[in-house]
Amino acid sequence: MATQAPVQSQNQSNPTFTREEVAKHNKKGDLWIIIDSRVYDLSRFAALHPGGLHVLFDEEVAGQDATKIFYSLHRHEVLQKPSYARLQIGVIRGEEEDTDRIIGTTSLPGELSLVPYGEPTWLTKGYSSPYFSESHRKLQAAFRKFVDEIIYPDAQLCEENGKRASQSVLDAMAAKNIHAMRLGPGKHLKGLQLMDGIVQPEEFDYFHELVINQEVSRIGARGYGDGLMAGMVIGLPPVLNFGSEKLKKRVVPDIFAGKKFICLAISEAFAGSDVAGLKTTAEKTEDGKHWIINGTKKWITNGTFCDYFTVGCRTDGGFTVILVERAHGGVETMPIKTSYSSAAGTAYITFDNVKVPVENTLGPENAGLLVMLSNFNHERWVMTCASIRSQRLIVEECLKWANQREVFGKPLFSQAVIRHKLAAMIARVESAQAWLENITYQMTKMTYKQQSAKLAGQIAFIKMYATRTAQETARDAVQIFGGRGISQKGMGRHIEHYHRTITFDSLLGGAEDVLGDLGVRQAIKQMPKNVRL
Repeated sequence: MATQAPVQSQNQSNPTFTREEVAKHNKKGDLWIIIDSRVYDLSRFAALHPGGLHVLFDEEVAGQDATKIFYSLHRHEVLQKPSYARLQIGVIRGEEEDTDRIIGTTSLPGELSLVPYGEPTWLTKGYSSPYFSESHRKLQAAFRKFVDEIIYPDAQLCEENGKRASQSVLDAMAAKNIHAMRLGPGKHLKGLQLMDGIVQPEEFDYFHELVINQEVSRIGARGYGDGLMAGMVIGLPPVLNFGSEKLKKRVVPDIFAGKKFICLAISEAFAGSDVAGLKTTAEKTEDGKHWIINGTKKWITNGTFCDYFTVGCRTDGGFTVILVERAHGGVETMPIKTSYSSAAGTAYITFDNVKVPVENTLGPENAGLLVMLSNFNHERWVMTCASIRSQRLIVEECLKWANQREVFGKPLFSQAVIRHKLAAMIARVESAQAWLENITYQMTKMTYKQQSAKLAGQIAFIKMYATRTAQETARDAVQIFGGRGISQKGMGRHIEHYHRTITFDSLLGGAEDVLGDLGVRQAIKQMPKNVRL
């Protein structure tokens, strides 16, 4: 789990105390405790303690080493907050090195997790991979540090207050051309300096993009993650692939700069996975120079704050995709309250006689179904990358908790049923990651057209598999954490959040049953005609 930088050791200037000295401070108005060999003075804080006074004056807490009790109730990040870090008044004499060791094992910005299965195999010390080069590793190291230092703090704040990602974060991402990299390899990267030159545009491949997708998902803030211009990831490719050069020159730079926003507006209350059932209409004016668009769209990610909308419309001869601009007038967006944060900007959109120049048409008129479907494989692959990495975060959380939590006088992992759950969780995420890397490798060897023909089914299957296993992992995680797993604050906050929001992965980009059916139909099409048992 990405974390803020821990408070650094100040042992050189901190006073030292013996445990016997600390034990004398065990009453109201004079209360000290020990956590990880550090001494904290809670005398004035006690009355403000969210858990009440009683717990602080327990005979195993007041004046004692409360490390075990503390970590059964609080996450380590609590001690990293300035308001609590300032309560430290010294360290235990002779144990100064222990405090340094503890800090050293706390995840610093950019560091890899040391928890078994806390990282995919290619990032785990002692393991090798045929897929990832030194270029991928350099990008991962630099981008993880960026995520931990720049994105993570903003994500935790905005996930809770429901506001869009801060402009300062979007600007910082734009400065390193991260927005452009999130669209994968292609001509749109030509001439750009990627992540301060760590990777060259011509060498950027789908494994570089996989790194970007999986590192962003480590923030553990599902609504914010979608609000972080996820609409661009699925809404801009039709512009890049089917828009005129004039349109692209006018629209794309401001989006890559994080100054303007775009979303994909396909789903309607009338038609979700059934793209052919769309009811939003586009009719040409008598002079043929404009489209008049009427209709509604629903569950549109980033819609509340977007400037551009890539809209699927029913036209006289079929379907057409058109880039609608909020500035055209007649576009209204309303937020939809969902089970994750409003930071995602999920919207209900109405188009009321919106007049759009025909130059904003994306692809051939009446060939919109091809335009809409052309991006689905990449969209689903991106979602799968994020879903699998998010699942790994939960596995890591559960391994940490099972190791530190004690029940019946023994570590939680001593219970066979807990080990069984952990085994299933690990197997699920490892198999999904291995399958994902294999598909990604095939993508690097195929043209976009070949991917559509050969990988549409496989990508549909892996997304279905990843999101189904994710829901199983979410249920197991709640059982491992117990009541903490349904609490939005404290030890189980990431588990509660994951369990509450994981169903988004199973729906966005196509419901699981629809994707499974797609995969089977693709397989049936490729069956040899004369095959027999």
